[in-house]
Amino acid sequence: MNRTVRRLLVGLQSFGKTQWALVAVLVLLGAALWMPKLALMHQRFTYVVTFDITQSMNVEDMTLNGEHISRLRYALAATRDAVRRMPCGSRVGWSVFTGSRALLLLQPIEVCEHYDALLASLDGIDGRMRWANASRIATGGIYSAIQQARQIGEHTAVVFITDGQEAPPRPASETSILGVTPGAVKGWLIGVGGDQPQRIPKSDSEGNPDGFWSASDVVQTNELSGAQAGAPSHEELSQLRDPYLQSLSGQTGFEYLRLTTPASLSRALLDPRFAESERVATDVRWYAALAAWLVLTGVFLPADRLARVMGVGLPTRQRVRKPARERARQSSAPLRPPPHNTADVPTRDSHPAAF
Repeated sequence: MNRTVRRLLVGLQSFGKTQWALVAVLVLLGAALWMPKLALMHQRFTYVVTFDITQSMNVEDMTLNGEHISRLRYALAATRDAVRRMPCGSRVGWSVFTGSRALLLLQPIEVCEHYDALLASLDGIDGRMRWANASRIATGGIYSAIQQARQIGEHTAVVFITDGQEAPPRPASETSILGVTPGAVKGWLIGVGGDQPQRIPKSDSEGNPDGFWSASDVVQTNELSGAQAGAPSHEELSQLRDPYLQSLSGQTGFEYLRLTTPASLSRALLDPRFAESERVATDVRWYAALAAWLVLTGVFLPADRLARVMGVGLPTRQRVRKPARERARQSSAPLRPPPHNTADVPTRDSHPAAF
């Protein structure tokens, strides 16, 4: 037994750098194949994203990649980008709002495992799903979205995307939402739309264009009971109701964000205040595979080629050039005869004397 161990130790001592590298590669590849998932602490998020699909969201006053698109399409594009950036373990679901309630379409599901399903279902959301022309955002949409989040789970947050246009308009005297305790459910109120009033496209029940809404088609603010006399309103036109949405965020305890770029929604949804820390089974096998590749590359790839792959140049010896004045002086100096070698000239002492 001792002799076997001694031979093994002698054999290991004879290993060179290449042999040890191959052993390390085999170990790393084995880990890449059979290493189980590790439970690591991660931050995850759970959201129900509610889209306002009323007809004012069809106003094309947003620009994406040089193209004028509707507010709803812009919101969907921003959400698609946000899902792509969310960490694994997070869950997202979809809801739509019109009339006086939000309808849950998809319960929150994990973003990495169900990524394709999330994007496919997101592509199916449009204004043709509308079941009413009214738009009661505060007492209808936001209220029901909060109730949905409560039913789904404790850590579920709300993302409500709208332009803020109520139809009929909400009386100015209403400054709270009954049944909603500010801060009881976390959430984001996202405003989307331009600052200039635009005509609202009208569509039939099948989603076909049918002109635009006129002033006589909608309820104006000054027509509400108890409204103060003043300049006539133009509820047939639509723009982002930014101040109104900010007031709603205070009534609900939500954070408010005006959607100016798709990336701004991603940053909002990754806000650490909305994160929940938990242990998530994480696949780390690719780390071992990457380490094996690096070892093989470092051992078997020639140094000059490795430097080119890594974008690093090897140091080279450079000739030191003499100053121009010194070079000119050397080139103009007269040629001198080679030094006289006295050892090659016969002398008297180099021959024996004649007797």
